[in-house]
Amino acid sequence: MTSHVYLLRHGQTEWSESGRHTGRSDIPLTAEGVQQARRAGAVLARLRGTDRPAALVLSSPRERAWRTAELAGLEAERTEDLAEWGYGDYEGLTTPQIRETVPGWTVWTHPSPNGETQDEVRERAEAVVRRARRALTGGDVVLVGHGHFSRVLIATWLNLPPKEGVHFGLDPAGLSVLGEERGDPQVRRLNIPAWEVDVD
Repeated sequence: MTSHVYLLRHGQTEWSESGRHTGRSDIPLTAEGVQQARRAGAVLARLRGTDRPAALVLSSPRERAWRTAELAGLEAERTEDLAEWGYGDYEGLTTPQIRETVPGWTVWTHPSPNGETQDEVRERAEAVVRRARRALTGGDVVLVGHGHFSRVLIATWLNLPPKEGVHFGLDPAGLSVLGEERGDPQVRRLNIPAWEVDVD
């Protein structure tokens, strides 16, 4: 049986709903985010199609991520390597607010003062990918994290530069599946929604 890497973005928070950049801030899930996380667990179980435990389960140490992992039925090791992009001075601001002083700003094209650079984010993503590839020999890997970092992670898996993460949309509690075809890395599924699953 072929093993895969499953990426799960955390459920909704007040800041993700309003478009505020949430890096180091520890913002909890909303009630909707809690439900999304539970549904994502059911979707993940269906996607994996096995009761065999994953070989490796990692989570960002931010509450919105590890709580999503818990609600999805996962026992995850927490690691700063999966933390969200550090936005520095732009933490808590929306893109329109940032563009009032920096026209055309995006995290993909402009720096974040006192935040992480693309190279720094890429280095963390590369560390996660190396660890995931080693673990895949023993089974599936599940990574629970954040929007921007997970998009960089996908780009890194595909041997693309961090800025190419702009092309991969990830919604709250969305699931993506990474794998390979004859040695070539690929995205097997992208941003599978959790809203289609009923939970008690």
